[in-house]
Amino acid sequence: MLKNLTGSALAGALGGFNAHASNIVSAVYIATGQDPAQNIESSHCITMMEAVNDGKDLHISVTMPSIEVGTVGGGTQLASQSACLNLLGVKGANREAPGSNARLLATIVAGSVLAGELSLMSAISAGQLVNSHMKYNRSTKDVTKASS
Repeated sequence: MLKNLTGSALAGALGGFNAHASNIVSAVYIATGQDPAQNIESSHCITMMEAVNDGKDLHISVTMPSIEVGTVGGGTQLASQSACLNLLGVKGANREAPGSNARLLATIVAGSVLAGELSLMSAISAGQLVNSHMKYNRSTKDVTKASS
């Protein structure tokens, strides 16, 4: 709650209180040929987590009121992006139920965000985020001594 709500509010977040929804939305959008600029509206997300069943379980939810996706046209026709949409079972238009592929893709985006939020918050809670960044993302090479 402190990270997602208070932290986001103090950071001046507009459109959501979450750990990193925009990172996940951007990744899925690029992979599926969506317009990456739509990340702005589509990343509006409120992530809620609360202990339930006397603290034995965690209830997590994401509310994303404006996920803008399409399954036809534009970047969805690029080879890799088309293959990804096909893999997800949402490529092209659904003739029997117009709009259903886009609705399913929006659900996949939200599910991906939920998984990403849970993963990041777990890493933060377990104290693993900083350790993993230090281990895998930080160079031990002294870059102040440039070699020619």
